[in-house]
Amino acid sequence: MSDAYSQAGVNIAAGNRATALMKDAIKSTYGAEVLSETGSFGGLFSAQALTAMDAPVLVASTDGVGTKTMVAAKMGKWDTIGQDLVNHCVNDILVQGAKPLFFLDYIASSSLVPEQIAAVVGGCATACKAIGVALLGGETAEMPGVYQSGELDLVGTIIGVVDKANLIDGSRIQSGDVILSLPSTGLHTNGFSLARKVLADFDWTQARDDLGGASIGEALLAIHRCYLPEVNALRTAQIDIHGLAHITGGGVLDNLPRILPEGLGAIIRRNTWSMPPIFKLIQEQGDISDLDMFHAFNMGLGMLVIVPAAHSARIIESTTIENGTIVGEIVAGHDGVDLQ
Repeated sequence: MSDAYSQAGVNIAAGNRATALMKDAIKSTYGAEVLSETGSFGGLFSAQALTAMDAPVLVASTDGVGTKTMVAAKMGKWDTIGQDLVNHCVNDILVQGAKPLFFLDYIASSSLVPEQIAAVVGGCATACKAIGVALLGGETAEMPGVYQSGELDLVGTIIGVVDKANLIDGSRIQSGDVILSLPSTGLHTNGFSLARKVLADFDWTQARDDLGGASIGEALLAIHRCYLPEVNALRTAQIDIHGLAHITGGGVLDNLPRILPEGLGAIIRRNTWSMPPIFKLIQEQGDISDLDMFHAFNMGLGMLVIVPAAHSARIIESTTIENGTIVGEIVAGHDGVDLQ
């Protein structure tokens, strides 16, 4: 049967080898809350800690890294996109104030290469371990005919929790609040289809002065930043967070309005933050308008934090917020985001 399945394009032995290669990395993320072993049909996670909350609310999100996987394939570098995936998912539930509990990954390809899959999952484990999240389980699928040779798809699901009283939903945002930007490292996990098209004819391995000495491949693969430490630092400093917006697909123009109450808009003041040079290269080479750039990319604004104006000085003085910058404010009687 295994020979017949192999002839159909599915290599069971390769799948088993991939599992063996990633097992130690996965187990390194386990804490006392994990009650199952690697390879179980379902991951078991103790919910005992939730009993300390008055009204625990589970927060869940599923996302992927898009065609950044194709950049990884072109560069032959697979150990970073797993970190991208975890950090993206953590940021998505962080927006609502949730603490991440555990993560699950899904990897599919036309043909399993065990070392490649182990590198991707190892990246997931690295990011999970850095913030105390269990890589509780996942799935590796070999699907010949569905995916192109040499490519793979990468998706993750994260589960977190927040006490209902501490939910962040944007409802307390008001006119006069200021917008703090926590910077991105680059494209993060969005806009790669456009970036790949614009930069397709360049040498992606050559160091470039206009990218600060990095190559295009290195700039594109810069790891999606996790903002959990910075948001925790803001809370420790007793900064009253009225809203959080993770700037992903749709850029600033689509993501910030998602958290704004009706009747409120935002002004973003350009040239108030440092933008990674990869965006300038993409815009110039693709002859892309500012509007399209701010719709497709984060433009260096990785996470936007809405806080009372009275707290802005305390934020700027904080040494725990790396490169945080006030980039705008909330205004009444305005629709959407105005770039000034």
